[in-house]
Amino acid sequence: MLVMTACLLALVSPLVALRWPAGIALRRWRAPWLVWGALATQIVIIDVPLPEAVAPPLHVATYLAVLAFLWVNREVRGALVVGAGALANGLTIALNGGVLPASRAAVEAAGIDPDHEFLNSAVLADPVLPWLGDVFAWPDPLPLANTFSVGDVLIVVGVALAAWTQTRPLRSPSAVVHDRVDA
Repeated sequence: MLVMTACLLALVSPLVALRWPAGIALRRWRAPWLVWGALATQIVIIDVPLPEAVAPPLHVATYLAVLAFLWVNREVRGALVVGAGALANGLTIALNGGVLPASRAAVEAAGIDPDHEFLNSAVLADPVLPWLGDVFAWPDPLPLANTFSVGDVLIVVGVALAAWTQTRPLRSPSAVVHDRVDA
């Protein structure tokens, strides 16, 4: 939830500069079902107890779906940055048997119970590419306490880049009324 919340905040962040990120919302995205399916699958993986042989491959598949979505929409500024983050996470997850490695210090700082059925990240005995795993923590007792990775940071930065490059100025209500009268 931490990364999704950060992405939502990145999407609406242009509003602080009186910019409307309508370009993202109004865009005709190619293959949107890929990203919606990946998000739905991620929710199921995290919230529904699944057999251990099922959750890790599904986790990798969600990253492949997101990468496919980003590839077909690569002309959007920020899409390749999001793609780099998703690739870093997805590759690291694939090389670690379907789980993103996490640093013990980050997991402890976030107050995460490592005995949960399936975590999208976990402390591993011998991780591959551990520096691309969840090495940062949004600590407990802050809301949404969790661990996050370099890939997650790239994803949020890419979403912000996309939001900020596809904005238009907010217009005051009086400007809208004048436009209608003048037209």
